[in-house]
Parts: sequence; C-alpha cells; structure tokens
Amino acid sequence: MERFLLAVSDFTEQVRVYYSYRPQLRDANDEMVLEAAIHGRADAIVTHNVKDFLPASGRFGIEVLTPGSIIRTRLKL
Repeated sequence: MERFLLAVSDFTEQVRVYYSYRPQLRDANDEMVLEAAIHGRADAIVTHNVKDFLPASGRFGIEVLTPGSIIRTRLKL
C-alpha cells in the first residue's frame, strides 16, 4: 500500500480551494471535494458516493466514477 500511495503522490498537486462555486451539492460536506476538483482541473472524482456529486460535476466537465469502474476502464484490470 505504501508503494502504491507513493506512486500516486507523483501525480498530485496542491490545490487552493476558494469556495467560489458553492453551493452545488446536496451534501455540504462534499463541496470541498468538488471545489478541489474544479480548481485542480480534475478529469474525474473517484468515490463510492456518486449520486451526491451528480449532476453538479457534469456542469464542470468532471466525471464521477466508482473505484471499481476506474480500475476496470482506465487501468484495464
């Protein structure tokens, strides 16, 4: 797990959250995740909590995927 997390950390960047797009989601606790994805120019949010990010994420061109779906589709495992 540690090797995996170190490998993933090579593809991360720190993102400032400006709270400029709130409110967008039903669950206020998820707003920070969406804001970070928007400001970080993310292609996707990976979560088991897909329904709470839709349809707002689509307005910003951000896919919402489950961990299983991203493994199957992007990593082809």
